[in-house]
Amino acid sequence: MTITNITNLDLAQTLDCGQAFRWKENDDGSFSGVAHGRLVKLSLDGATLTIDGADDSDYNDIWKSYFDLDRDYAGIRTKLAAIHPTMKQASEYAPGIRILNQEPWEALCSFVISQNNNIPRIKLIVERLCREFGEQIDGDWYTFPSAETIAALTPDELAPIKAGFRSRYIIDAARKTAGGEVDLESLRTADIETARNELMKITGVGVKVANCTLLYGLHRLDCFPLDVWMKRAMAVLFPELTPEDFGEYGGIAQQYIFHYSRMHPELFKD
Repeated sequence: MTITNITNLDLAQTLDCGQAFRWKENDDGSFSGVAHGRLVKLSLDGATLTIDGADDSDYNDIWKSYFDLDRDYAGIRTKLAAIHPTMKQASEYAPGIRILNQEPWEALCSFVISQNNNIPRIKLIVERLCREFGEQIDGDWYTFPSAETIAALTPDELAPIKAGFRSRYIIDAARKTAGGEVDLESLRTADIETARNELMKITGVGVKVANCTLLYGLHRLDCFPLDVWMKRAMAVLFPELTPEDFGEYGGIAQQYIFHYSRMHPELFKD
């Protein structure tokens, strides 16, 4: 299927900026991946987005929301740019970034895996998790395994994905999610501190992983995840500001800053 009049979307900037880990870039610049149990190939030609493997109902039910296409990102960038000159530079550097609307359990599990890890290795662990415990869709593509599936495993059974110390965190997250102790869907509307505290009931989930889950899995756009890299970026680029200064779109600001900082390491030379 094809959608026209797409604005403020760059597939590489959005799919390979550290918010999702199941997309692979093809030689022609398109991306293939699985989201919400669907295997699709995405290509963007100017303002025309082609989603191979989807039909009109999939677009309305999944992809429009997944790419947050109803939101005015140009207007949001204007608001963020007014906060600080460097914020203006960061948002203009990658104007095609959008915050993906991922499945909450997949986001939670992926960011548990992300702890003390880098993006290429996170992708490999997630890929092994899906291959070992997901359902095959086509060829080497698999669904993301459900929380119920992972909850039934032991750390030894999870060993093939090579997640190391994170294995017991993954299983605890799955058991608390599948068992209802942590109700992910309820966190869409809970006040933000309550939502963070609920997620932090899970072994190994701290403030950063909780904020990533809320931002990327529950679309809480005011969440501003802070890891070591982002703390350094804030100290160097915005020493007079706090994450709260970016307001209701702090999560979008964070993604602009994160990507801008990754692509400009010279800003952080001692």
